[in-house]
Amino acid sequence: MKTKKKFRFWIVLRNALLAIAAVLVFWVIISNIMTAYEKNKYSAIGQLVEVDGNNMHVYTKSNGDNTIVLLSGLGTAAPTLDFEPLINEMAKNNKVVVVEPFGYGWSDKTNKERTVENIVEEIRTTLEKLNIQGPYILMPHSISGIYSMYYAYTYPDEIKAVIGIDPTLPKALEYFGETAPTMPKFLSCVAPTGIARLVSYLIPDNILPIAEEGTYTEENLKMTKAITAWKGNNKNVVDEANEIKSNIDKTVDMRFPSDMPVLFFTTKEDKVTEDGKNNVTFYETQLTNSPFSKIITLQGHHYLHWTRYKEMSKDVDEFIESFETN
Repeated sequence: MKTKKKFRFWIVLRNALLAIAAVLVFWVIISNIMTAYEKNKYSAIGQLVEVDGNNMHVYTKSNGDNTIVLLSGLGTAAPTLDFEPLINEMAKNNKVVVVEPFGYGWSDKTNKERTVENIVEEIRTTLEKLNIQGPYILMPHSISGIYSMYYAYTYPDEIKAVIGIDPTLPKALEYFGETAPTMPKFLSCVAPTGIARLVSYLIPDNILPIAEEGTYTEENLKMTKAITAWKGNNKNVVDEANEIKSNIDKTVDMRFPSDMPVLFFTTKEDKVTEDGKNNVTFYETQLTNSPFSKIITLQGHHYLHWTRYKEMSKDVDEFIESFETN
């Protein structure tokens, strides 16, 4: 009798596991069918440029005298869509360009390593192929602060100023006594297996901008969810995260050219380390000798442009005017 019950238990368990496996396979198939449909429905809103055998997506708006190149943070699935409110504001007086790196937005994925050298050269090649003339004002968010440091240090004649949105800079880890983050390789499977799509359905607040209703259009949010399902934590993003320490090691002794104007937007913080360090005290160590360099603190999220885009745009215009007129 006991043997029969035990046998039945294993039969039930086997059938349950087979049913779960069948559901998972079905979901993967459905998710990939939806991805194909969405890619056809939501075509690139900017230009696709061939770089090293793959397409990079670049969005450009307006034709002001100054060209601001926006660079996104790690894991921002759809940079052009994420920056949209800020783009619209800054484009009133400037030419605004968003270069989506490989693995982001409408750009393809690449097999090239996500080293600081490769990323910067891909950006430069893309701008050159589109005949977007410099010198540029780089506007990096988060991790792209490291790429902007390398760009401005290595090609100073191509950059006239840097405006950081809570940027990660090479000396930050040393200053705060922290270690570089990493991402487990298995996360690169979340998009092809449909997990990213499931997250976008079940907990969309985890992937959408935290902003007042109406800041982002419904179409923007639909496309953001779709692109997150296609690209969420793909191999390029995971590789980029795991390359952070190496990229910092290569740039830790670099500084922005001493006469280059730099502006850092950062969050207002009440919390400081035991020895009194915070974002502002760190950015003070990164200011250049330009009389126009400064730090502006704003209340908000690490993604300050989600809610403070109007204030930021006004500050950007005033900052540019200060060094352009002098």
